Amino acid sequence: MSASAFFRGLIDARPAWVACWLLALSTIVGAQTPSELGTFLAGAAVALAAHETGHITADVAFGAAPGLKKVSFSGMPFFAITHRTTSPAREFAISSAGFWVQEGTNEILLSRRPQLRREHAPFAKGMLAFNSLTSVAYAGAAFARAGPFERDTRGMASAARLGEPWVGGLVLTPAVLDAARYYAPERRWLRWASRASKVVSALLVIRAAS
Repeated sequence: MSASAFFRGLIDARPAWVACWLLALSTIVGAQTPSELGTFLAGAAVALAAHETGHITADVAFGAAPGLKKVSFSGMPFFAITHRTTSPAREFAISSAGFWVQEGTNEILLSRRPQLRREHAPFAKGMLAFNSLTSVAYAGAAFARAGPFERDTRGMASAARLGEPWVGGLVLTPAVLDAARYYAPERRWLRWASRASKVVSALLVIRAAS
């Protein structure tokens, strides 16, 4: 089985993805009450809003006229933020903006609260979980080259003239390292490796502009 077929199979296994999300919620939160779980989900919702706000902010900053479009993925309906055609460098920045917001949020959380895992902080943990798991899901779609045309990783890959699986790796690496930092905050090399991976991803805008 090819890597593409493997990841496509994972993406199409919708019940398995739902089960993984629910397991992650119960594991990371350790919620004892419905209120704690609700606070965790509120953190995830705020992280989702921040991701989309990143795209909209970049659209407006570059005069790319943001809009909404109904799309579907494996039969599941949702929406995508669209924009008019722009230069490759701007396209890369717009497509990357949601990930930059996620990675920046994770960096703030893990730098200011390195012992977050041991804290009673369901809201912050909800944000961290959403940011990390969303990047993993996007990376899987990038490896399989699957999903709606408007997906962020395809826009990044096209603008930077890279294969989409490479972009998937760039999106996945900070998420994995941040998750590792959450569980092992005492390991300084994880902190700096995570930060370096985020800088490398952002610097690809230079390649898109060349």
